[in-house]
Amino acid sequence: MAIITLTTDFGEKDHFVGAIKGAIYSELEDIRIVDISHSVSPFNISEAAYIIQNAYSSFPKGTIHLIGIDSELSPENKHIAVKLDDHYFICANNGIMSMICTEIAPEKIVEINIHDRVETNFPVLDIFVKVACHIARGGTLDVIGKVINTIKPIKNLVPFVNDEQNQIIGSVIYIDNYGNVVTNIKRKFFENIQKGRAYEVFARNHKFKKIHNKFSDIINFEIEESKRDIEGKGLVVFNSSGYLEIAVYKSNCTTVGGASTLMGLQTMDTVTVNFISSSILSQ
Repeated sequence: MAIITLTTDFGEKDHFVGAIKGAIYSELEDIRIVDISHSVSPFNISEAAYIIQNAYSSFPKGTIHLIGIDSELSPENKHIAVKLDDHYFICANNGIMSMICTEIAPEKIVEINIHDRVETNFPVLDIFVKVACHIARGGTLDVIGKVINTIKPIKNLVPFVNDEQNQIIGSVIYIDNYGNVVTNIKRKFFENIQKGRAYEVFARNHKFKKIHNKFSDIINFEIEESKRDIEGKGLVVFNSSGYLEIAVYKSNCTTVGGASTLMGLQTMDTVTVNFISSSILSQ
């Protein structure tokens, strides 16, 4: 049984998600539909890309991922279908796929060209569903589009490194449900520049000298629980997806706050890593 996943910025209030599911079931009764997220911030390409990159590989090979973010057709925003890592992705060519494509080369990309057969002002419902169901029936990408070789990139996807190789300037690409702030600095990228040197991580007026392996590393378990002063403490980790993340231990955005609110960090804000040479440390 084929699986179609849905990732959109449509939210849960309006009819959009329900209409998409109904259209899929009208074409294919024997199908599984899985919601990845409908809470992507409106038109937030980097946020959607981060979610898709970290969710898709948990699904079986052959899964079809329908992505409804900034999907209105225009001369600068065409629609594409991509086969990558034995998965299929249907979305606008607006940079959403570039985060995955930097790590895994697509097997095939086509620019969807069936719009003349379908009258629509809601392309996710009328175009993306048609393409997804075509693939689910075993159809090929060549039938619904023309082959292209490149896709649009996301701006600032790769962090900047200065000429002296002693500073990384990254940016915030995602803020999660806990208010944790995810940057575009990946562990492998960090370690390649670090080369064993000490470092300091700067985010607005906050400085961190250690990157933890997990959130609970900030706790000193040798101190009895009643005397631990851990609530609201800021920390830096490489998260489960390998990205540098700034967090507040056991944060709650509705009560005590999270790193985004307490440190004043928003999407696209700068996060800097300075590497310190051994000669400076010895002074």
